Amino acid sequence: MARRWTADNIPDQGGKTVVVTGANSGLGLRSAEALAAKGAKVVLACRNPAKAEEAAWIVQKAASGPKPQLVTLDLASLESVRQAAEELNTSFSSLDVLINNAGVMAVPRGETADGFETQFGVNHLGHFALTGLLLPALLRSRAPRVVTVSSNAHWGGYGLPTAKGRGGVYLRYPAYAQSKLANLLFTAELQRRAESAGVQLLSAAAHPGLADTHLFDGKGERSLSGLVTAAVQTGMHMIAQPDSMGALPQLYAATMPDVRGNTYLGPYGPVPPLQFRGYPDPGLRSPLAHSRALAHQLWEQSESSTGVTYDWDSK
Repeated sequence: MARRWTADNIPDQGGKTVVVTGANSGLGLRSAEALAAKGAKVVLACRNPAKAEEAAWIVQKAASGPKPQLVTLDLASLESVRQAAEELNTSFSSLDVLINNAGVMAVPRGETADGFETQFGVNHLGHFALTGLLLPALLRSRAPRVVTVSSNAHWGGYGLPTAKGRGGVYLRYPAYAQSKLANLLFTAELQRRAESAGVQLLSAAAHPGLADTHLFDGKGERSLSGLVTAAVQTGMHMIAQPDSMGALPQLYAATMPDVRGNTYLGPYGPVPPLQFRGYPDPGLRSPLAHSRALAHQLWEQSESSTGVTYDWDSK
């Protein structure tokens, strides 16, 4: 892996269709821009149509190929997820890459439209359902990939992530850590199940390190608003890397031919606390993120919660 890999090193993406969730800002927008610049047909799957239109204009300016397409997706509503998946399955004969990028961070206690704790519902369950519903279109691609964005915060995960949190007690940062642990468990289990089914689907994960995005600056509708003081925000802005750098690990995972199943990438660094800025490098998982038992339990729970099962024979 090149120590100074950048978006300029992305191979030609002409002829590929890539869906990026949360592509209206931050890592998602930078990923969409970079992929469009390399010729990909990029689908911006966003909750807010107005912001998605603004983002599409930015992506179009960078594009060297097809015009970007928009689809409304609210991961806090399984009905919205189903509608978005139906639209995508109808619009495209196949999908080459799905980047599960959208997320919320350390928000106050809340519930999704389906009654799940918000961070777990949006960051994990929504993407679990979307991936499963898009599986037929993904499997029609010659080499489909699913890239799920996690975080170093997953090291704070403490056990099986659940829709209700820890014994009914809600602590926003541990809840965020749990949702990010779920992302890695999902990535690993998706790869195992694809291999067991004899399917050539590659599942990988990435984290941005400490990136200067709206999730952390209090500007986004689903950010840390009200929690981070001005002093802390200033300090974070000083050490955080630009969102364009934070997007590199997920772009590498989505495009490079040397990526293997269940790869986890992040900024270079010897240990997780120091993997907060730099060029893409293998990320470090917590011991819990390696647990096959937890991954299996999470999968079964997610199927039950969402009503979505993965049909590996569908094409």
